[in-house]
Amino acid sequence: MIGYIKGKVISNNDNVILLENNGIGYEITCSVSAFSKMMQDREGGIFTYLQVKEDGIALYGFVSLEEKKMFLKLISVSGVGAKMGITILSGMSLKDLALAIATSDVKALSRIKGLGKKSAERIIVELRESVSSIGDSGSDCPLLASTTHTSEAENAVMALISLGYTRSVAVKAVNGAMSAGANAVEEIIAIALRSLA
Repeated sequence: MIGYIKGKVISNNDNVILLENNGIGYEITCSVSAFSKMMQDREGGIFTYLQVKEDGIALYGFVSLEEKKMFLKLISVSGVGAKMGITILSGMSLKDLALAIATSDVKALSRIKGLGKKSAERIIVELRESVSSIGDSGSDCPLLASTTHTSEAENAVMALISLGYTRSVAVKAVNGAMSAGANAVEEIIAIALRSLA
């Protein structure tokens, strides 16, 4: 498995870069954020996913491990391939994508070009279940005792988990955000992410 490559960009076409490393050029299909960063810097490292299929081998590139983790979650959904996964990541920010999945926002996901309503619904159903199963694995760090905003808090926790944070870290950050007075899911996530930066 090729998980990370560092080198110089020697050519590009659309969202595909040719990255030279030790005399070998790797053709990598990038998310829009990874492509922008590599085109700006013209060299550097990129996290990758190697897809091996009967009809060929392909490399996909990501700006961070969190973005790669989200991609792996997306392609685990039935009917979502690697190209669609890259399209989804390029259609909205990682934070907005996590929020849309956590809050079952089909409308937001459906705005991504090429992603239909049924596929958006499938992504939400399948990923929310996987995120929930992670979240249910014996947390010893409960949410705030106040149940006024339980669903908002849990949605925010699930969004942070989908970005790669552990449940205990996510819960602590969400509790901190709510203690600071955050009520809406978007506000809770924003404050929690700032505390984790």
